[in-house]
Amino acid sequence: MINLPKMKIGIVAVSRDCFPESLSANRRKALVDAYKEMYDEADIYECPITIVESEIHMKEALMDIEENGCNALCVYLGNFGPEIAETMLAQQFDGPVMFCAAAEERSDSLIQGRGDAYCGMLNASYNLKLRNVKAYIPEYPVGDAKYCAKLINEFLPISRALYGIKNLKIISFGPRPQNFFACNAPIKQLYNLGVEIEENSELDLFESFNKHAGDERIPSVVKEMEEELGEGNKKPQILEKLAQYELTLLDWVESHKGSKEFVAIAGKCWPAFQTQFGFVPCYVNSRLTGKGIPVSCEVDIYGCLSEFIGECVSEDVVTLLDINNTVPADMYENDIKGKFDYKFTDTFMGFHCGNTCSKLLCKPEMKYQLIMARSLPVEVTNGTLEGDIKPGEITFYRLQSTSDNHLYAYVAEGEVLPVATKSFGSIGVFAIHEMGRFYRHVLVENGFPHHGAVAFGKYGKALFEVFKYLDVEKVGYNKPENDKYPTENPF
Repeated sequence: MINLPKMKIGIVAVSRDCFPESLSANRRKALVDAYKEMYDEADIYECPITIVESEIHMKEALMDIEENGCNALCVYLGNFGPEIAETMLAQQFDGPVMFCAAAEERSDSLIQGRGDAYCGMLNASYNLKLRNVKAYIPEYPVGDAKYCAKLINEFLPISRALYGIKNLKIISFGPRPQNFFACNAPIKQLYNLGVEIEENSELDLFESFNKHAGDERIPSVVKEMEEELGEGNKKPQILEKLAQYELTLLDWVESHKGSKEFVAIAGKCWPAFQTQFGFVPCYVNSRLTGKGIPVSCEVDIYGCLSEFIGECVSEDVVTLLDINNTVPADMYENDIKGKFDYKFTDTFMGFHCGNTCSKLLCKPEMKYQLIMARSLPVEVTNGTLEGDIKPGEITFYRLQSTSDNHLYAYVAEGEVLPVATKSFGSIGVFAIHEMGRFYRHVLVENGFPHHGAVAFGKYGKALFEVFKYLDVEKVGYNKPENDKYPTENPF
């Protein structure tokens, strides 16, 4: 996939001068060897500075990892560690940072070979707070070489999302449609996160689209679409316009990216889009998201930001869906009850008009937008990609600014069930344990909009850590039945 960060984590070992340097040096080597044995060695870089004990060493290490292309940092306490130098290193490094520490190896080496990094981690955390420095510290940050290698590998998707956010530009077109203000939110928090935003008029987009008429690249994009759709190509007459629109967006991204490395798009799709452009953009949105450039529907700025975060974490395609409708009681009774471990209120349908990538759908077909066609000619509503979403594990999540500029988020893991939806659009039967309570006491209670991002796999742990690192004020999740929400009636 394009448009995603490639991370290299610099591993810097630190040592306090009253401990033998060899403790940290040897433990760092063991850690790096373990990582290379277990994972892709291209993920990491071992800083060759023998050991970091002082501010001078810190500057040398900082220069070395920057010169060697590291965009994330692991500060590794091989022993107690120098609380000043190690936290200054984190402070001066321009990228995501994690801390972890070495456990003691053997009972026969607890005199000259004892490192006390368990203690040092406490002082490191205290000094990070003194300096107002953010760092990822795992749930249990102390262990042997293989365990710490695992921690670094778990930091990889977290660092990818954090680096991506800081280097992201969101390009939006047009205000949200009337009566769809729910996903509207102040852009102030985008700037607080380091995200740049470029807001454009639909007229700007329409002008650019018209200039792409007759673009010599259109036939090759049409052919690519035909190959992707296969037997699902039910609207071949619209592909040329869709290809023209796709090239318009891709060229806009390249010419408007500016100083940022990555881009996401919040697009307009109604009410005037289809009558003026002559189609709906859903299929193009699905294709760009499938390539790695998330495109949200209905100018949902925090929706496309959420999609981008999910793509960084999963390194795979995500989608944006309405938390849309309940599962009919007869469908639950006939197709779910007794076959899957979910209550009726654990289930719902996630839906959008046709924006989900073809690789995520069962038998995808190009169709028209049924809801719009109730009041418009069918021919101007062509361009949706319809099909039931493939069954499997999912993570439903969203990052959102409130109307008064507070950052909230939620994360819930579940699955798409192998149950036919008997409906239209990009749609699936979703199941999340305790969804009913989560719906009421997280989504409704905190004013989240109807759009949610979906990552295809279990990524709750990494997403939760990303939101913590970003200082999100509230991160909601689906609590088990015996764990009450603060607003839940206890009687």
